Amino acid sequence: MSEENNRENGMDYDQREKQSGTPDENINENIKIEDDRFEHSDHSDGEDRKDLDGKTVEAVETVETVETPETDEADDGFDNGRHTQILERVREEKKRRQERQKWRKFALAAGAVIVLVGGMATASYLSSNKSEQTAQTGRSTKADKEAEEARAAEESKKAEEEAKAREEEKKAKQEVVDSYTNLGLVQVSGYLNVRRNPGQDADIIGKLQENSACEIVGTEGEWYHITSGEVDGYVHSQYILTGEEAKQKAVEYVTKMAIINTEDDSLNIRSTPDSSSYENVVGQALKDERYPVIGETDGWVQIKEGYVSADYVIVKYALNEARKMDMREMVLNQYDNIVISKVDNYLNIRSEPTTDPGNGNVIGKMTSRAAGEILETLDGWYKIKSGQITGYISADPQYVAVGEEAKDLALESASLMAIVNTDKLNVRSEPSTDSKIWTQISKEERYNVVSQLDGWVQIELDGGDSEEGGSDDRAYISTRDNNVDVRYALSEAIKFSPLEEKSNEQASVRTQTVNYALKFVGGRYVWGGTNPNTGADCSGFVQYVMRNVAGVSLPRTSREQAKTGTSIKSSEMRPGDLIFYANKSGTVNHVAMYIGNGQIVHAASRRSGIKISTWNYRTPKTIRRVLP
Repeated sequence: MSEENNRENGMDYDQREKQSGTPDENINENIKIEDDRFEHSDHSDGEDRKDLDGKTVEAVETVETVETPETDEADDGFDNGRHTQILERVREEKKRRQERQKWRKFALAAGAVIVLVGGMATASYLSSNKSEQTAQTGRSTKADKEAEEARAAEESKKAEEEAKAREEEKKAKQEVVDSYTNLGLVQVSGYLNVRRNPGQDADIIGKLQENSACEIVGTEGEWYHITSGEVDGYVHSQYILTGEEAKQKAVEYVTKMAIINTEDDSLNIRSTPDSSSYENVVGQALKDERYPVIGETDGWVQIKEGYVSADYVIVKYALNEARKMDMREMVLNQYDNIVISKVDNYLNIRSEPTTDPGNGNVIGKMTSRAAGEILETLDGWYKIKSGQITGYISADPQYVAVGEEAKDLALESASLMAIVNTDKLNVRSEPSTDSKIWTQISKEERYNVVSQLDGWVQIELDGGDSEEGGSDDRAYISTRDNNVDVRYALSEAIKFSPLEEKSNEQASVRTQTVNYALKFVGGRYVWGGTNPNTGADCSGFVQYVMRNVAGVSLPRTSREQAKTGTSIKSSEMRPGDLIFYANKSGTVNHVAMYIGNGQIVHAASRRSGIKISTWNYRTPKTIRRVLP
């Protein structure tokens, strides 16, 4: 081969080498192309893969068509071996690509199948759910229809029962009206007085409220003689509707009533439906009185005033009837010409209408708001009778009230009292004859009523100086033997004779002590108080008087005071001696000062204040002498 040909072949070779690169470079290029294609096959879309595939094919074709040098057999062998390796690697890469494409197609197909199956399942579920909803709607509609029919039937039944009840109620009301032989119906605003006799001056014994009924039993002039409830008396005929008109109108006033049906004269009205305590008693309902029923529950009947036990009432349809006059107002019937003491402490009652002898003619005292009957009017004096005392009191209007003023004060001051009508009456710690007798009371006193029970009355004795209002001071007396009269009443006069000054020193000290104590009569009772000028309890009152007059120092409480001085008998008592009383436990809790004439002065209770009482208003525990 010539040099020129070598140069030419060499140039061609160089040119081909320059154009195609070295075999290693061609292999690397092909591998790079395959790598690029592989890389893009994971990240590029279809168009990119087509370009790469085209490029790969071109590269393969380029390699396959490379001309080998004819002048160098070794090179030709080497090149052919290298080309063969490149082709094998290219074929392997193409095979791997085809495998990947096959799996890719399989994955796509599987995904399509999953999507298709999921769509079909969803469609099936939706179809099934819709069918269930349709079925459920059908069932709900049927249930609603059945419920509606049941409600309609229930309402129809209820309407029939209500109609039947109304018919029975109408019949019952008519029977009430027909039960009266000669019905009278009250036509007033408020109430109509029932009097003992026919006439405006006759005593009032009861009241008929508006639209109440009565049985007319006779006529006397302009007055009807009637019976209504427990009242038998007279009413003015101009206020009574009679005949068919009364019967027709009365039907609308028939209502369900609680008729008091107790063996005793009255039944407790309580603020709550509970009989475990006596603290909730707010009043009394008298036998045969009628009260409109508000409700009934658990053995109790609710009325406007509170609750009454269902055991002692009859509940039925009825017309209202007369009630006995308010017990408080009956106080006025006890006096024809009432006089009331207006002083804050005591008003003297004298044996003669004069003050010339000083206190020498004082025979009694009227407490604040005590009442009496005026027997005669003199110049500046009234002759009165109050309690067991007849004497004279000042007619000065600053001290006494008469006429309408006296009546108003009487109604304001009247309180429920237990008036004992036997010499001695047992007091028990509980409302039972099995309970302990812890003291006795006498008919010399009127006792304030705390509460009324069935057959028993709780009375107020005194406040003492132990626990204020403690249960140890509760006192119960029986009303079953008619030994006590429980009614609204006013305080009345008590006997009293002031002590005269004695010539000897010892008597003078006692008289001074008693007279000083009497200055505080009418003062306030204050539990724990030690000054009667502002309020004191029993032991505080005695302690103050003894210290300021006699110079005697006493302990603070009645229990400790009862240990001082010397014990004496009741027959040995002198003014200024101290009398002690005990509670139901036997513990001393009250003290009083003896003032002579069978009387004491003591700070009794919050209601009574500092007052005068009989020395044995209850049984003493001990009597002590602390003055010489």
